[in-house]
Amino acid sequence: MSTTFPARSLGSAASAAAAPVVPAHSRLRPLGLHEVRITGGFWGERQRINAAHTLGHVLGRLESEGWLPNFDRAAAGTLPAGRRGREFSDSEVYKYLEAAAWEIGRSDDAQLEATLRSVVARVAAAQEPDGYLNTRFGRPGQQPRWSDLEWGHELYCLGHLFQAAVARERTRPGADDGLLGIARRAADLVCEVFGPGGIPAVCGHPEVETALAELARVTGDERYRAQAELFIERRGHETLRDIEFGRTYFQDDVPVRDADALAGHAVRANYLAAGAVDVAVDAGDDELLGALRGQWARTRGRRTYITGGQGSHHQDEAFGDDWELPPDRAYSETCAGIASIMFSWRLLLAEGDAAYADLIERTLYNVVATSPAADGRSFFYANTLHQRVPGVEADPDGTSPRASSSLRAPWFEVSCCPPNVARTLASLDAYVATADGDGVQLHQYAPAEIRTVLPDGRVVSLDVGTAYPADGHVRVVVAEDAGGAWTLSLRVPEWAEGARLRVRDAAGTVLDDDAVSPGRVEVRRDFRAGEVVELELPMAPRLVAPDPRIDAVRGCVAVERGPEVLALESTDLPGGADVGRAAIADDAEPVERDGRVWLRVGLRPDDSDGWPYGDPHGHGGVAADTGELVPLVAYHDWANRGPSTMRVWLPVE
Repeated sequence: MSTTFPARSLGSAASAAAAPVVPAHSRLRPLGLHEVRITGGFWGERQRINAAHTLGHVLGRLESEGWLPNFDRAAAGTLPAGRRGREFSDSEVYKYLEAAAWEIGRSDDAQLEATLRSVVARVAAAQEPDGYLNTRFGRPGQQPRWSDLEWGHELYCLGHLFQAAVARERTRPGADDGLLGIARRAADLVCEVFGPGGIPAVCGHPEVETALAELARVTGDERYRAQAELFIERRGHETLRDIEFGRTYFQDDVPVRDADALAGHAVRANYLAAGAVDVAVDAGDDELLGALRGQWARTRGRRTYITGGQGSHHQDEAFGDDWELPPDRAYSETCAGIASIMFSWRLLLAEGDAAYADLIERTLYNVVATSPAADGRSFFYANTLHQRVPGVEADPDGTSPRASSSLRAPWFEVSCCPPNVARTLASLDAYVATADGDGVQLHQYAPAEIRTVLPDGRVVSLDVGTAYPADGHVRVVVAEDAGGAWTLSLRVPEWAEGARLRVRDAAGTVLDDDAVSPGRVEVRRDFRAGEVVELELPMAPRLVAPDPRIDAVRGCVAVERGPEVLALESTDLPGGADVGRAAIADDAEPVERDGRVWLRVGLRPDDSDGWPYGDPHGHGGVAADTGELVPLVAYHDWANRGPSTMRVWLPVE
């Protein structure tokens, strides 16, 4: 890796990063797209597919489904006739714009630049003189503005508009496409309508809070931050009408400061928590930040699947109670995983704890990477951990009315996940590393180039080489002298007992070779060009047992390798047998060979329709020497070979 970033792109303590989150104050400073570049590997390939296929696929569906033409109808004054899509369909256009902005920041793609400008022009034409912008409300024949805050998603849609504008301004400061101006006019209206003395309510779907906070950071307009804070403080005081699912559904039953865990609709809960961290950090509100830290810890410890997925209720896409994590009913919406990453990343920047990066890694590999198909043109909306019946092939030209897992679908009637995946992958470089006053911290491992400036003006240049997660070797090469001592920090994942850290000089001589524990390890020295820091992570497959309070999987185990959760798929069982018949002996151990992980799996008889309850010792256990060695598949790759049954948790007998 030899590419040198343009000097104008180097970030410093005095310049805002080209990143989704740039706090006014934080322990760690995010390094943006002009400072970190993923150059290949697992995530580099997914970014390539995202740019080459997913962005075009999303735009094509926005056109063919009529969601982008809604803006043309608004500009022409013909709405509501012909409007298509749900009440929140505008937001998918804005998420596409955000994804395109980040991708242009990565690749400087001239064709994508022209496309973005064209879409922005169509959006601009639909904005009303006072700044209002929505294709579903406010015109003759439509519901009045702000008349359905529970379900209307008007503020939610504007939040995604604001985030698109933030992405554009951070990657192309001062761009003359008008997107930032569109966002500011709409944000000014929000502050006027919902500010002190205005409508004393909140949006049923949190999102605008974090968007307003970032818009304040990028523009310097404190009104936006104050409005975000006002929305956070109003939440939980029952300003919204009660509904079938209860006010918990949209987090309007308990004030944010008083909650002890995330609850209700999982996407809404995480978006709200992310916005609350933004408010707490910029306001210096340690009480609020402490409450959010506690909510994150309890949610991670009691309401999160082994994949990092969140949400165990299908009917309301919501968190269950503590330990309520049934694998076959896992909703685990892709958007909830992305929102969880947003929450964790903000806490990581605020506090520096490696545990936040651990959960981000788990969610990236086992939720975000699971959603898109290999070609980037179909997606999982929900992510079950146990598929009991083979899925049904989706119509490649159709739109799925259902979100629950079967097989990946090209589009959904509620299609929030595809553009959400697109904007996450396009901005993923900004989640790799951070800096502080003393050095650089690596949080996620991918082949990458890192070029940044410390507060004292010294340039830190690193080249990261790794095949992770195929293997556990991470090699960080110092590309040039910085002139004086600084600290390189690397995350040792929570599962990586037995990791080692080596430091070599430019000639390859080993200067240090030590065992390191999970958490964070630091190397401080006056690094010279060519010196190398190597992290060796143990990648042997391992069995993982659930907390016994998770009733749904008591007596089962899962298999992990590195950051990846593995799954058993019927495709790999003898005769394509149903995974519901599978069990393993209590002394079974996974083995790795030929680039795959194998486990001896036995099959229960499938010859009885009798009464399924009886003698606790007569269930026909699986002996250690029975069954066959079968390969497991990385969970993110399941269902790539056609319809199948699948399970992550395997019964032990």
